[in-house]
Amino acid sequence: MGDLDANELATILVVDDAADNRLILSELLKPIYRVLEASDGEMALLIASNEQPDLILLDVVMPGLSGFDVCRQLKTNGKTRDIPVIFLTSLNATEDETRGLVLGAVDYITKPVNPPVVMARVAAQLRLRAVAEFLRDKNAYLESEVARRTREVTAVQEATILALTSLAETRDNETGNHIRRTQHYVRVLADALKDHPRFAAVLDEPGRLLMFQSAPLHDIGKIGIPDHILLKPGRLTPEECEVMKTHTTLGRDALQRAEDRLGTPMAFLRIAKEMAYSHQERWDGSGYPEGKKGEAIPVSARLMAVADVYDALISPRVYKKGRTHEEAVAMMAAKRGIDFDPDVLDAFLSKEDAFRAIAGQFSDEDAAHGNGLAHHLAT
Repeated sequence: MGDLDANELATILVVDDAADNRLILSELLKPIYRVLEASDGEMALLIASNEQPDLILLDVVMPGLSGFDVCRQLKTNGKTRDIPVIFLTSLNATEDETRGLVLGAVDYITKPVNPPVVMARVAAQLRLRAVAEFLRDKNAYLESEVARRTREVTAVQEATILALTSLAETRDNETGNHIRRTQHYVRVLADALKDHPRFAAVLDEPGRLLMFQSAPLHDIGKIGIPDHILLKPGRLTPEECEVMKTHTTLGRDALQRAEDRLGTPMAFLRIAKEMAYSHQERWDGSGYPEGKKGEAIPVSARLMAVADVYDALISPRVYKKGRTHEEAVAMMAAKRGIDFDPDVLDAFLSKEDAFRAIAGQFSDEDAAHGNGLAHHLAT
């Protein structure tokens, strides 16, 4: 069954309880097609399942299973449901024809059969079947190609993110585990909020995956911060803080240039730009770089803000001790609706044990000597 080679004969199954009818049809069809015969419905179902003919000529009125019964069973079997069925019948009532078509038959031929009509209708249905098979094969091919290209694009995205984050880690020895922790914190928050009416449209499954994949790029702008500030083993001066703050704009601009080079918008870069540029914004408008407030802050950046500050609070630095998990949670709860979107902060509070577990899984083995702006501003 399916697409036929040039020298392959289409297979026709003729089903009729009357031997003379089968003989007439067989003799008519054999010069052009391979013909199989069945004298009752049970035999027809068995042959159809085993041989999977290209078309079935099916008598309606038969002892035992009627043609209607046989057609119904053919259409419920995955192996035979796509085989076109033409009913052979002496019935001419409109309701009988309608019933057959509803069951899935493609045509009716009335008895006694007219040979030219039989040949024309069989040929027409076989051409239609060939077209349908071609389209199915084409669709299957296109689906496999889409899946393959999607895998390729995903691999490119992951490789790009890995390359950029690896570069960031070479500049800042505190970055690596911070990136891993904040990435997983963001996923926990996104999963917790996926059914929330304020966030469901953004945090569908593809959206949550993009946020998880893009989160490691939120601090990519630190690559552009001078070493004497980025790696300073102590608190920054006010002037140095202002320079460090530019990492948000530097990150956004670098990612925008990458997207411009690609010549097409990329969803993961859009999310990465949001996080890089706006993760230091605060719910009440007191953050930077633009002082965005409330809903004007992208959802991805609101999630990262919670993740970033929590990690800043619990991480030890040469100029401060890390807060305990309980202290960090209490300090952040006090900033609900001030620094953080209330609903995002509530999601954090409901998942604080998951945050604690992630912090333990990706803990820093020893105190970092680097310096990140979030760690200065969170203390």
